[in-house]
Amino acid sequence: QVQLVESGGGLVQPGGSLRLSCAASGSSFSIYRMGWYRQTPGKQRELVAYITSGGIIIYADSVKGRFTISRDNAKNTVYLQMNSLKPEDTAVYYCNGWRIGYDVWGQGTQVTVSS
Repeated sequence: QVQLVESGGGLVQPGGSLRLSCAASGSSFSIYRMGWYRQTPGKQRELVAYITSGGIIIYADSVKGRFTISRDNAKNTVYLQMNSLKPEDTAVYYCNGWRIGYDVWGQGTQVTVSS
């Protein structure tokens, strides 16, 4: 089972960019479906994007064309490049690793989009 640690969050102005990273330790990273989710206070955690072990990618409609998910299996890392950020993208972003029988979460990283 993998363990996940996110990094790269912070404060950015509207229209700016950030890149989140999620480093996995443990075995079998390449067979996990890796995803990014986000949550704001009082709301349910929502899917941002995920990438399967075979490279299939799904994005939430709200981030299509602005965010890009990628993975580097040699580095056991998944990335989320976020461009053209909006105030409504403000949230805690969580990395997730899923395969049958396993559902693993990171601790989350805060992204704040504000002028």
